[in-house]
Amino acid sequence: MNVPAGLTAGEVARRLGVAVTTLRTWHQRYGLGPSHHAPGQHRRYIEQDLARLEIMRQLTARGLPAAEAARIALAHDSDTEANAARARTARDGGGRTIPLGRADPAARGLARAAMRLDGLAMTETIAAAVRAHGVVRTWDRILRPVLVGVGERHARTGHLVEVEHLLSRSISEVLAAVTVPQPTTSTRILLACAQEEQHSLPLEALAAALAENGCGSRLLGARTPCAALAAAIRRTGPTAVVVWSHTPTTGDPGQLEAATAQRHRPLLVAAGPGWPELPPHIERPATLADTLALRRGKGFRSVAKVGRRYAFEARAIDVPVTVAWGTGDRILRYAQAERARQLLPQARHVALDGCGHVPMSDAPDAVVAVIRETAR
Repeated sequence: MNVPAGLTAGEVARRLGVAVTTLRTWHQRYGLGPSHHAPGQHRRYIEQDLARLEIMRQLTARGLPAAEAARIALAHDSDTEANAARARTARDGGGRTIPLGRADPAARGLARAAMRLDGLAMTETIAAAVRAHGVVRTWDRILRPVLVGVGERHARTGHLVEVEHLLSRSISEVLAAVTVPQPTTSTRILLACAQEEQHSLPLEALAAALAENGCGSRLLGARTPCAALAAAIRRTGPTAVVVWSHTPTTGDPGQLEAATAQRHRPLLVAAGPGWPELPPHIERPATLADTLALRRGKGFRSVAKVGRRYAFEARAIDVPVTVAWGTGDRILRYAQAERARQLLPQARHVALDGCGHVPMSDAPDAVVAVIRETAR
């Protein structure tokens, strides 16, 4: 294990997936504390300390009394004791870990805590990551990999339901604690799961990320009936509605009619992998960051209230027309370019690769080239 020039107790706790209070107990009772000390600084854990603590964690997780586990861990420098510790902690069939691939160390620590059903350690790890890196990065690099790993293991074995439930609860507790400090916008956003969708964690993460950015939202939660969603839209007049579907069995496009068959027509966002092909006026963000970017986009309100409703009301045009569209536009998705082609078949259509909503800024030379070509 490659350890930098000394780690704090909090950093070690996140790597191992244990609570900081557990580290302190191991230090005070068994002498498994940090070795490195520089004048005027707190003691730091070095690589040898971390190796001992890893043996301690593995042995206690398998039910060995803490005092006996500490004796073996402290004798780690002895080849005989080290080999005995490894033998006693060898996996018996490969079912004691969550597959994570090349994940963040904090994700591995969270996975270990989840397998031990250590709710306190999970909550501390998640909360520390949110404080240090924010909701989006914590979701993408720590929470989502662990949730996917638990899901994959459950799909193969039918086990770990208890792990998934406790992990989800720990995540929900931390995300719910992220509140809007001082709202910077009055944008109203409504979040709901599809009618039979029970997975609400992604929407909880979105609500927390919005709050972190000073934007409030209303989260209706899992299994929101179409009638309830329609009633909420009528009563709150949201600027945007995000509907989550995790699997194709819950991604019925007919549910989205509740958000479109009304006088008030908000920006409609179909989030999650469960939706099939949808009309281009419905946003299909791929990630939590993409969804958050819709709210951040300049002109969000006007796009939500006006742009989608009146886009491409093309009249008879008898002059040359060029339609240039950024393929990376997160406000008016490139999928809507198809509608432009249908309404303006006589026009020249140009895809600006890699450009966002303001291609004049992203690729000014490419825009100038398009204008010159059109003016010839």
